[in-house]
Amino acid sequence: MSAGRTSLEITPFETDSGVAMTCWIIPSYLLQRIAETADRSPHPCERTLQLDERIRRGRGRAPGPVNTPAGEPVSQSAGQKTTEGTDAKRTIYTAGNTEQLPGTPVRRDTDPETGDPAVDEAWTSSAQIWDLFADVFDRESVDGRGSPLTVTVHYGQDYDNAFWDGRQLVFGDGDGEVFERFTKPMDVMAHEFTHGVTENTAGLSYDGQTGALNESVSDVFASICKQRVNQQTAEQADWLIGEGIFAPGIRARALRSMKEPGTAYDDPRLGKDPQVGSMQDYVDTTDDNGGVHINSGIPNRAFYLAATKLGGNSWEQAGPIWYQALTGGEVSTDTDFAGFAAATVTAAETLYPDSPAVARSVSAAWAEVGVLDTGADNGRPQPPRSRTVAISRSGGFAGVTRTAEVDLDSEAGRRISQLLDRVDFSSLTSSAPGQPDRFVYRLDYGGQQLTVGEQDLPPEVGEAIKIAFTRTPRNGAASGERSVAGSGDPRIGRPGGDRGMGR
Repeated sequence: MSAGRTSLEITPFETDSGVAMTCWIIPSYLLQRIAETADRSPHPCERTLQLDERIRRGRGRAPGPVNTPAGEPVSQSAGQKTTEGTDAKRTIYTAGNTEQLPGTPVRRDTDPETGDPAVDEAWTSSAQIWDLFADVFDRESVDGRGSPLTVTVHYGQDYDNAFWDGRQLVFGDGDGEVFERFTKPMDVMAHEFTHGVTENTAGLSYDGQTGALNESVSDVFASICKQRVNQQTAEQADWLIGEGIFAPGIRARALRSMKEPGTAYDDPRLGKDPQVGSMQDYVDTTDDNGGVHINSGIPNRAFYLAATKLGGNSWEQAGPIWYQALTGGEVSTDTDFAGFAAATVTAAETLYPDSPAVARSVSAAWAEVGVLDTGADNGRPQPPRSRTVAISRSGGFAGVTRTAEVDLDSEAGRRISQLLDRVDFSSLTSSAPGQPDRFVYRLDYGGQQLTVGEQDLPPEVGEAIKIAFTRTPRNGAASGERSVAGSGDPRIGRPGGDRGMGR
């Protein structure tokens, strides 16, 4: 099989409330890698890819009611009283290793344990994630209205995936060679359940940064749920997603690491975990719906950093901030990383108005992964940087004004950025000295403005101006420069002054 673009991670279909989407826990690039390196063909991962494609095209579901087979209504009050005291209304079905959904009901109401590990694991973990949202966020079920939850296990033959399809949760048994059963790690259930919550709230689409946010939100609340069940603080938690999903002999700790994206696995059959944890390493790709499982490591690490900076239990401060951001109206179907980050800072200010350090910690976490620039204004995100630097020079003996605007993505622009990023603009006095025959420079960079006389230029600023105004022999202008006015001497003053220059 060749690794190319695939759309296996998303399946839209029409529902009464709009468009629902199918989201799989295992990205197609990982299934493809395993199939390509397998000793046998067809490998279960290859069959899983084919089945996922059929589901994507709408041919993987049997016709019939969404939640129950004909003649098998589920009571609206069905549920088991959990240790947290929540009546979680849910039913576990078995597909009997077929591909028919939802299958046959095997546990509901107050039924005892069945002795089937997949059924009983699904029952327990579905209660745990239901309780998290009900007890901490006052939200019952994925839709917030307490609608019964349908969970199907034993789906397909050696099926190597689990998914939320907009109507229910579905879990395969794994092939036993690479993957264990998908009900074994409780956070897989929590991850897929949260896709339903996201679909019913912000409705984040499933492509590019927005899709990576969708994936990250599911990881965030899956990790919160796991920590709550284990009664671990943010500092004590391992921050692994899908620990136990891989079979013995596979060199993997888990499917993902929120603490250290890119370190979850490194195995000849799997390859190396490709997740990234910083915007500096952001992956532009057409695979994986624009890298939704790869770049989700960036907001994942931001949440880990926020939770550990805030301290204590992740469900007590960090979790409510992320939930408020998701449901508070600032996040919509096309929100990107910066937009979501800004929403979390706003949520922190709203929820904890008397503790400004909370918002500062959240903002600092996003800044650490390269999503936000932070300033002194209570740690609020600053306006996005312009992708140019504008420099003007006026004064001198001739009184000529010269202006250059440099694209920061050009070679010259990158060199200028490296220099100006070392300058503390807030420590410089932004005023125009009144010394005769001296140049005055004005800079606009990244939302910061500076007006400074030539005799007061910091070395880095002087070098940046020199790059912007230097002309090349071929075309007479530095790469990325837009000369607006003036044709005076391109040289600039050196710190300490260069009397006579430009006169």
